[in-house]
Amino acid sequence: MKNKALSGGRPAKKLHAKKIVAENKPARFNYTILETVEAGLALQGTEVKSLRKNRASLVEAHAGPSGTELFLFNLHIPEYTHGNRFNHEPRRPRRLLLHRRQINKFLGAVQKKGLTLIPLSLYFNERGRLKVDLGLARGKKLHDKRETEKRRDWDRSAARLMRRSVSE
Repeated sequence: MKNKALSGGRPAKKLHAKKIVAENKPARFNYTILETVEAGLALQGTEVKSLRKNRASLVEAHAGPSGTELFLFNLHIPEYTHGNRFNHEPRRPRRLLLHRRQINKFLGAVQKKGLTLIPLSLYFNERGRLKVDLGLARGKKLHDKRETEKRRDWDRSAARLMRRSVSE
């Protein structure tokens, strides 16, 4: 009751936390991330409904130029189960929504420096809009991957030893 009186007769709107739909876990292992940016995606209606059910795969996805725009390729969003003839194509290229200055910056980095734009995570922000975290990345060599794995194992065993010493 108190809630309705304070907000002019309507219940107060809940603020939603960041809801992660999909993450690209192998990306941080296979690439060195130099810079990250948040971008929007141009989607169709059934794609949004399918994403709200946490159904997407970023594993093979990458971003790249198509003319003067940036597109996200190979993002797999399965067809919406209750969609009819207006259902979407699962792996169609999706336009990234960025400012012109950001697009030019990333186009230059991809074309001149040989870097790659990799989607790191796909999520709904506080306002309920779908966003993608893009990382400007350079591919790792095999020895770099081994070094990363070695460091990860070392950190894991150090944490295990610290837990043992604290519990004793």
